[in-house]
Amino acid sequence: MKPEFFKSFNRHIVLLGALCLFLHWLVAQQTDPKLSFPLPKHQTLTSPEELIKAKVDREAAFKGGAQQVLHPVPLPKINKNSKSFVFLEKADVMLTNPAFPGVQIISQNVRFRQDNTYLYCDSAYFYEQENSLDAFGNVHMIQGDTLNLYGDVLFYDGNSKQAHLKYNVRMENKGTILTTDSLLYDRIVNVGYYTTGGRITNGDNVLTSLIGQYYPTTHTAYFKTAVKLVNPDFVMRSDTLQYDTHSGVATIVGPTNIVHKNKTTITSTSGWYDTHTDHSQLLNRSIVRNPDGRQLTADTIFYDKKQGIGNAYHNVEINDTAQQVTLYGHYGYYDDNKSYGFVTKHAQLVQRSKEDTLYMHADTLAMLKDSTFKSAKGFHNVRFFRSDLQGKCDSIFYSDRDSVMRMYGLPVLWSDEQQISGEEIHAYSKNKEIEHIHVIRAAFAIQQSDSIRFNQISGKDLKAYIRNREIYRIDVSGNSESLYFPRDKDSTLIGMNTTQSSFLTMYIKDKKVDKIILRPQSNGTLYPPEKTKKDQMFLKNYNWKEATRPKNKEDIFTFIPKDASTNSGGRRKQIGVKKTTEKEDKKEKK
Repeated sequence: MKPEFFKSFNRHIVLLGALCLFLHWLVAQQTDPKLSFPLPKHQTLTSPEELIKAKVDREAAFKGGAQQVLHPVPLPKINKNSKSFVFLEKADVMLTNPAFPGVQIISQNVRFRQDNTYLYCDSAYFYEQENSLDAFGNVHMIQGDTLNLYGDVLFYDGNSKQAHLKYNVRMENKGTILTTDSLLYDRIVNVGYYTTGGRITNGDNVLTSLIGQYYPTTHTAYFKTAVKLVNPDFVMRSDTLQYDTHSGVATIVGPTNIVHKNKTTITSTSGWYDTHTDHSQLLNRSIVRNPDGRQLTADTIFYDKKQGIGNAYHNVEINDTAQQVTLYGHYGYYDDNKSYGFVTKHAQLVQRSKEDTLYMHADTLAMLKDSTFKSAKGFHNVRFFRSDLQGKCDSIFYSDRDSVMRMYGLPVLWSDEQQISGEEIHAYSKNKEIEHIHVIRAAFAIQQSDSIRFNQISGKDLKAYIRNREIYRIDVSGNSESLYFPRDKDSTLIGMNTTQSSFLTMYIKDKKVDKIILRPQSNGTLYPPEKTKKDQMFLKNYNWKEATRPKNKEDIFTFIPKDASTNSGGRRKQIGVKKTTEKEDKKEKK
């Protein structure tokens, strides 16, 4: 402004009156709590206690309002090309107050600039020597062509290029909107952060937290404490979360729970989730649960929510809580939509019941559920152990449609001193307990009588009936043969009895042969002990396979060659368990 302005100012009473009205308005603003932060000395991101004290000092200094003398000042002459200084580029009214030297009172159509950043507001206190300002009312900061900040109050330090915005704060950056009541913004680092609660809206995602940081340049936001991400398809809650506003990927860095609309839930402490594609990588024993009670747990899970498919690696568990069945392995696959899952690599199935627990191993183990029924499958080198029942085969299938366990590929079952084998075995259950066993083709049942003698039955078809977990009756049809060693009540050996007939029924009592019924009537031969020859003590195709029998839950992982048996002297090759010593091998053969 030119010096002539002051002469004109003295002559124009109307303009002086207008300035007095402005003074009255300026003092009145001190009663508005949102606009009560102009300070006699500029505050730059100080503590709340210091801001409150400065506010009280200023209000005390301004008491008496009209008695204060305000002087209009011209726009300063400065180098507008400097990137270090804050410039006042525009204002309709500019005043000073002798009580507060170094402070310019700016109002109406106010615009400041520092390098490529512009600031608009209703009024401001400009500390030119300190290169700082306080802005009030409709504050709008524009940085470049992509970042806009809004608020009711702003404290800005041009030296550190730090801003503190308060009340109705909003940061907008390429479709991302951050809202809070108090925001600290560092222009050098280009980061805005809040500590009293905030919200970021990014497309379909709305994120809230108590503490947050947002980096517009890298499109990265960090959230801490009471973090919540709301999406139309799911809600994510977390303690700590990182989010990319450009890709929509949420990086999980703390305890996190995700609940989808269909009630599928994800629990994780590490990994990432793509909110655009619903793909995720979950680490550190993460869990995916679906509504039907099945859950997938592993060290690493790649999960596609839209397809409902999860690929899991290392220490994998697929758990069916309703059936109390769990699959274990080092690789797992699960399809939510088909309710199908399988595991490989040291695969194991564990089925728990009130009475006992079944442990099963195979190269591949799978579970499947259709609209009504559930089933389980095992493929290749199947071995299982339960305290009252053990078995092995090449493949196995179970369905609760008929509660039948079907064994294929040289199947063998053991229970106490009894062994049953054939081309195919079906075991029928009720309430998770086997009631009877059906052996189809090449049926052979063996019961160990003593260390060298074995009761034997063979035929085309065999059915064994079980009560209280013990076989009490065996029916054989088609070319049935029997060879057994009857004993007196005091267990004295009577001899060796052999029979042949079309049909045979054997009754077992106290784990010993009680009686045999042949149909049609057929005569057998009883050999006294002294006339029993060793080569006559075995039926054709006799094969006592005790060496291949699982001895405990760890033994299901022992690999057995197909030709292994007591007869052939086959030895074990162990996988996943400690190798036996030579002494242990000799003891086992005995």
